[in-house]
Amino acid sequence: MRIGEASRASGASARSLRYYEDEGLIVPGRHDNGFRDYCQSTIDQVLVIRSLLESGLPVRLIRELLPGHTAGAFAGAEAVCTEFLDEVESHRDRLAARIAVLRGQQAALDAYLREARRTDR
Repeated sequence: MRIGEASRASGASARSLRYYEDEGLIVPGRHDNGFRDYCQSTIDQVLVIRSLLESGLPVRLIRELLPGHTAGAFAGAEAVCTEFLDEVESHRDRLAARIAVLRGQQAALDAYLREARRTDR
């Protein structure tokens, strides 16, 4: 499929698809006329990339992670560099810390709203 169809199928903009290609995250085929040709496995990979980016994982780590990703499951830990796993774990820990801060802010807003509604009556 061409880039417009791939964009619709994956939910990623054409610009994002070109960026993923420039970063070495995907490698679409090419037609004789030079147009990109996206197959379903590339679309599936784009969905994984988007999910990982949404989690805040940097492109550098995603690039390292993707070769071990097959059919929705990750290759065994022995196939992955310990240093890489440490970086992913560190990222996960930073994400957990951010979530804790956001939960605290949410709890403070909930308390404020409860109090404001109670005194509003």
